[in-house]
Amino acid sequence: MERLNVNPTRMNLTTLKKRLVTARRGHKLMKDKRDQLMKGFLELAKENMKLREEVEKQLSEVYDSFSVASAVMSQEVMEEALMFPKQGVDLEVGNKNIMSVNVPVFGYKTTAEDASDIYPYGFASTSGELDSAVTGLAEVLPAMLELAAKEKEAAMIAAELEKTRRRVNALEYVKIPQLEMTIKYIMMKLDENERGNQTRLMKVKDMILKEAIEERREADEAACS
Repeated sequence: MERLNVNPTRMNLTTLKKRLVTARRGHKLMKDKRDQLMKGFLELAKENMKLREEVEKQLSEVYDSFSVASAVMSQEVMEEALMFPKQGVDLEVGNKNIMSVNVPVFGYKTTAEDASDIYPYGFASTSGELDSAVTGLAEVLPAMLELAAKEKEAAMIAAELEKTRRRVNALEYVKIPQLEMTIKYIMMKLDENERGNQTRLMKVKDMILKEAIEERREADEAACS
């Protein structure tokens, strides 16, 4: 890994140390967020699986009722009975925030005033199995909307989890080591410069002392003569 290309000055050293502190703090926060997202995702996956099993069970019962109804009723009569639905729904979409992720929340309102008014046909020419199928569809709708919302929530949290994981890895294995390496390099260079300055100062001191000794010796010789 290459260090940052900066001049080895004390100002840059101070700046990089502050950046390292910020990076370490950000790394800790990102790790905490990643762990919380993972915990929430696993819990959501369990809820999602349970709800999916319930929805599939209800839909299987609805399909069975439709199959029996189609066996005891003619195709034409069934199509005519279901041709003009009596009840409709208006989908309502909201959202909630989970760990900075805005996930959808689905709801609905029936278009007819009476929510239980769901049969678009008379009961004289239809079978009870068709009634059960229509009732089952009406009952499973809220669970299907909840399942759709939870699956979308799981997908969005998974995407945020992956993004957070990449950021954690980038800080842990790239940014922080790079800053540490650069700081170590600058400190080494500053120490080398400090030792060089001390060596030069010692040499200058030795030269001044030598000159003083020479001057003193010459002065003593002149006094003796």
